[in-house]
Amino acid sequence: MSGMSSPGARWAQLPSAAGAAALATGVLSTGLHLAGAEAVSRVALVAACALWAASAADAVVRLAFDRRRWAAWARTPDALTAVAATAVLGTRFSALGWQTPAAALLALSAVLWPPLLVLAVRHWRPRMPGAVFLACVATEGLTVLGATLAAALTTAWPAHLALVLFWLGLAMYGLAVPRFEWRRIAAGPGDQWMAGGALAISALAGARLLAADGARLYLWNDDDRGVLRVVTVALLVLGLVWFVVLLAAEAAWPRPRPDVRRWATVFATGMTATATLSVAADVGGAWLRRPGAVLVWVAVAAWLTVAAGAVANARAGLRKAGR
Repeated sequence: MSGMSSPGARWAQLPSAAGAAALATGVLSTGLHLAGAEAVSRVALVAACALWAASAADAVVRLAFDRRRWAAWARTPDALTAVAATAVLGTRFSALGWQTPAAALLALSAVLWPPLLVLAVRHWRPRMPGAVFLACVATEGLTVLGATLAAALTTAWPAHLALVLFWLGLAMYGLAVPRFEWRRIAAGPGDQWMAGGALAISALAGARLLAADGARLYLWNDDDRGVLRVVTVALLVLGLVWFVVLLAAEAAWPRPRPDVRRWATVFATGMTATATLSVAADVGGAWLRRPGAVLVWVAVAAWLTVAAGAVANARAGLRKAGR
């Protein structure tokens, strides 16, 4: 999600932008589904699938015909967007009852996750952008999908594996925090929102792990459930605090210029809404449904704004390329 200025650089940046847009749009579709706006949710899902397919096709073409470009992309934290977007789409498919494609997307994201995670972490450095938190986001995305499929298929092992990934994702967040460039809260072009979005998807993962346990599938004892409940609520509270802090920073230091890194803002807003609605349903606190529903429509407004900026930037790039 790094900024680029020339038309050729913008064109090279489009695949990463498509992956980030697919992730944000897939999360928005899930949030709209939980809020009861099913028709709009399915429209968003179609858009997310199209963006995901475009990003995947470009990655395959790079791997087949331009290994150097593919390797350069794979070494960046942004590459983990592919894992997160794949897992998010799988989770939405599972909610529709499409368990076979959801399981296929779980397998694909599980194959992509280890090498891309290792490459990304190996290239961490001090003063990283918000993309550093994608290590947590991708890991917790696998947790969400694994727990969701465990509940849908009444199969225990994906949930037990998801629990391991849940704690690993939190560890990745802890490792990313000291490498994050904190001044980006006031000056970042949008990627800084990943710091809050990573906590929100972690809260969603905890809620899905709790929801997977039930009469049909006994997974956790009382102690396990108690720890999961406390950690999940704490993660949601921290995610909401991050949301307020980042929103206040945007008001104090406005950054209206369109940027592809704004998809991270859409992702974090949609994920905070989705986590809030999921915690309300699976952990408790029916009063959370109203703020969660409000946040969903805030995320829709953010999506429309960022999409309009992306279209405007694309048109400007094409005009410059034509000249």
